Amino acid sequence: MSDQLTLSAEARERAGKGASRALRREGRVPAVIYGDNKEPVMVHVEEKALNKLLGTGHFMNSVIMVDVGGKPARTLPKDVAFHPVTDRPLHVDFMRIGAHSSVHVAVPVRFDNEEASPGIKRGGVLNVVRHEIELVCDAGSIPDDVVVDLTGYEVGDSIHISTVTLPAGTKSAIEDRDFTIATIVAPSALKRADSEAGATEGESEGEAEGGE
Repeated sequence: MSDQLTLSAEARERAGKGASRALRREGRVPAVIYGDNKEPVMVHVEEKALNKLLGTGHFMNSVIMVDVGGKPARTLPKDVAFHPVTDRPLHVDFMRIGAHSSVHVAVPVRFDNEEASPGIKRGGVLNVVRHEIELVCDAGSIPDDVVVDLTGYEVGDSIHISTVTLPAGTKSAIEDRDFTIATIVAPSALKRADSEAGATEGESEGEAEGGE
């Protein structure tokens, strides 16, 4: 389960581009906390502290306790805007959640047991269609990842959500279709070998018929 993370924040009195630029020059990042039928609260957080949490790799699917003047708010990050050139964080949206709220989170997919896939052992390539899966789960039990077992998959096989065992207490946010998570595709060399093998078989059959 993803850890609960903590981030200190300070209230900001002014909104607007000018005020936001001034905060960023001071090493702060503007943010907003909204939801849970309460008024939005404008805050700013330390850029270094935010970058440290972003570096965990699971910031977007972790519960973040945003402490504003000693009053912690349980939140889930919903969006982080980055500078298109420098990649510095420009703004963060935090959504308030209850201790056991049902939340939608994008959870990374982890593929295990490649060595047990006959298709990959033959030289097939794992083509990942979805690197994350949108899940619905309890805010207090957000999983770190969704594990896909590649055991037994051959070249040409597709892995659909219906064949994956999701973490306990979760369900797919997409329920109207059996979407594809990954496929095992043949590399060009393997395709060429299969094609040449098929052509050779065809020539052999033709020669046999001609001999008759």
